[in-house]
Amino acid sequence: MKSQDIRKAYLNFFESKGHLIVPSAPIVLKDDPTLMFNNSGMAQFKEYFLGNGTPKSPRIADTQKCLRVSGKHNDLEDVGFDTYHHTMFEMLGNWSFGDYFKREALAWAWEFLTEVLKLDKDRLYVSVFEGNPAENVPFDQEAFDIWKQYVSEDRIILGNKKDNFWEMGDQGPCGPCSEIHIDLRTDAERATVSGRDLVNADHPQVVEIWNNVFMEFNRKADGSLEKLPAQHVDTGMGFERLCMAMQNVTSNYDTDVFTPLISKVEEITGLKYTSNEVKNISEEQNKTNIAIRVIVDHVRAVAFAIADGQLPSNTGAGYVIRRILRRAIRYGFTFLGTKEPFINKLVEVLANQMGEFFPEIKSQQQLVTNVIREEEASFLRTLEQGLQLLDKVVAETSGKEVSGEKVFELYDTFGFPKDLTALILKEKGYSFNETEFETELQKQKARSRAASEVTTDDWKVLIDGNVETFVGYDQTENNVKITRIRKVDSKKDGVLYQIVLDATPFYPEGGGQVGDKGTLVSANETIEIIDTKKENNLILHFAKQLPENVEAGFVAKVNTDLRTSTSKNHSATHLMHLALRTILGTHVEQKGSLVNPNYLRFDFSHFSKVSDEELRQVEASVNAQIEAQLQLVEHRNIPIKEALDKGAIALFGEKYGDNVRMIEFGDSKELCGGIHVKNTADIWHFKIVSEGAVAAGIRRIEAITGDAVKDFYKNQEDTLAEIKEVLKNPQDVLKSVASLQDDNAKLKKQLEQLVKEKIEGLKNTLINDFQEINGIQFLAKQVDLSMSSTKDLAQAIGTSKPNAFVFLASVEDNAPNIHCYISKELVAEKGLNAGNVIRELGKLIDGNGGGQPFFASGKGKNVGGIKEALEKAVEFIK
Repeated sequence: MKSQDIRKAYLNFFESKGHLIVPSAPIVLKDDPTLMFNNSGMAQFKEYFLGNGTPKSPRIADTQKCLRVSGKHNDLEDVGFDTYHHTMFEMLGNWSFGDYFKREALAWAWEFLTEVLKLDKDRLYVSVFEGNPAENVPFDQEAFDIWKQYVSEDRIILGNKKDNFWEMGDQGPCGPCSEIHIDLRTDAERATVSGRDLVNADHPQVVEIWNNVFMEFNRKADGSLEKLPAQHVDTGMGFERLCMAMQNVTSNYDTDVFTPLISKVEEITGLKYTSNEVKNISEEQNKTNIAIRVIVDHVRAVAFAIADGQLPSNTGAGYVIRRILRRAIRYGFTFLGTKEPFINKLVEVLANQMGEFFPEIKSQQQLVTNVIREEEASFLRTLEQGLQLLDKVVAETSGKEVSGEKVFELYDTFGFPKDLTALILKEKGYSFNETEFETELQKQKARSRAASEVTTDDWKVLIDGNVETFVGYDQTENNVKITRIRKVDSKKDGVLYQIVLDATPFYPEGGGQVGDKGTLVSANETIEIIDTKKENNLILHFAKQLPENVEAGFVAKVNTDLRTSTSKNHSATHLMHLALRTILGTHVEQKGSLVNPNYLRFDFSHFSKVSDEELRQVEASVNAQIEAQLQLVEHRNIPIKEALDKGAIALFGEKYGDNVRMIEFGDSKELCGGIHVKNTADIWHFKIVSEGAVAAGIRRIEAITGDAVKDFYKNQEDTLAEIKEVLKNPQDVLKSVASLQDDNAKLKKQLEQLVKEKIEGLKNTLINDFQEINGIQFLAKQVDLSMSSTKDLAQAIGTSKPNAFVFLASVEDNAPNIHCYISKELVAEKGLNAGNVIRELGKLIDGNGGGQPFFASGKGKNVGGIKEALEKAVEFIK
């Protein structure tokens, strides 16, 4: 059965059991501060398990794109070495929110696997939770008794807390789980060793395919458990592993989920991948196989993340995506011999393969291809630079073991991978101190953990029930009560308190717009709200202190100055989006935004730099819409189909419900939950301050509105006044500046001529200062020239004599520079190397440098070291 058909069969089966089929949430999470990526099928439903929201149906099923790069079996550096773990994977899932429980969940799981898919029952094993007396959690007798109806007791395995008790995190909903494992070994192997003994033993052919989690408890901050008010079911089945079982292969990579991608890599590289059925392969072939597995796995993770709006970057989720892609690039570079970008060519295969179920990868195919191609080209340049840096490290190493600290510096600062360093060093007859490297790596990890460590207390609920509402579209001030509070302690922010209100006017950070700030005012005190965010459908107000009486009545007051400035920028973003699509073309799509009180930032898809004329047109278009005094038309709760039919723009990578909010200013129509002006005239004016590239095919515009524009023009006026004053207040400023530039150009030409004459004079003088040592014409001098002129002089003198060795030094801006010229015949016959000379003598001036064997330059900090460098230069020819 093909993978497409397996996926359809699963969804059709659970639809027949009364489940609502919902689309996958984006792989990148935008509104959950506790997660960077969707790492499980249940992540998008957390608010329902926590009791903070009501699902569209008590029964839901889907296939969810997931991404994991850490945790049990999911360390990024391990992916590719086995045949069944991945970074990006699909999780088939069915959920019950307070509806059915263990009996139905397990019966349907068995029915689907054995009757619909017709998997061999004799190859299936199940597990149930053995209990944990220390936490007062009993043996899961109910699940055990249910399974006895389907399998013999010798196929029911009792699992411990590690394997059979699932937890969302350190706190929150949790419960026992029942796993289904399949034994894919040959009959001969099964006759020798029972599959029961290999369950959860990391055997590549005895694997878990389905986990049924029964959410019964809530884990509190002190580690204790309490019963949940309602029982839920959360199941997850690994799609790739299920395909492996259904397609009678023993590796996920041998299924049709991966084989089209593998075939493309083979076509590009001319190398062959051997399936898991082929035994006794060579070490070289094994390395090729691992590299291909890494590449086809990683391109899926990177492509879907980019399609969902997460570009590679140096921070946060973007850094994770860049790290995954760079690992794939270096495996290609090291083991497949790919020195040019090629991973981007796999995107078309992926889009054709998965576009039916995940249309975003098809619609964003060109953008994803462009971004990956640019990232590949950039990192391949980095690898070349790393090779040069490694050469320098080797040249400075005494003995045959390179410092592990130096190797870590290459890894940490320049992204140069450890395994590639080891390979290159081995070819040169060197090794590096791995203990030192690991020590530095652990120090870095400890710093990272400490920086991100957060301790969160349990919620203290003051008012029961889901009573929280948002009134901020209509009000900036409201009488409120506190419904719950908790303390959060982090290394970054220290101790903060999260406060939830029953009817808040505070807008929580989301959709690119920053959260509101303001105050909570009671009869006796004022509490400052420093930020507002949303987590699991709760609006959290952050404060550095709690009110003395948390049960008192308060007036929640939004800082309207900040709110007003932010709303101007947000509405201007919508107007600019329309202008860009009108002027540049409808291929323009929003790829990210930031809206705060000071400015707006807008990332969008476009294939080239936006010209100055196009920027002027965009600016004029937005200001025309402002001057048109367009009234805000807000559709507060409109069916999404109706909004899209009206022409509203929906953003890729955003999760929308059945009903949405649509914001309309004239021809501008967008789905948006943010705060906006009532009339475009309130924006006053719009001014673009910068435009540039973020990634291949992605441009970024930063702009300002309102008072910020007034300040901008005031600064321009002040700058012009200062220029006039410097120029002695001429009547025509432009003419005066042009005249100044002309004078400067003439003086520059005169200066260049004088320098040439000075170099020629010095050359004629210094030619007489050569000494013949061991048949070599040697010269070492300090001269009074700029660095570039000294370099020119060294080359001019060197080429005037055969067998020349020239070493010159000079000082520019209190920084010493040195240059070495060696005749090519000396390089060839005597093995002299100007680069080695500069590297060695550069140490005396606290500097470094490099170049080619016949010419090299360097720069340093210690002027006093020039004298010793000139004296020691002669030692290279003795």
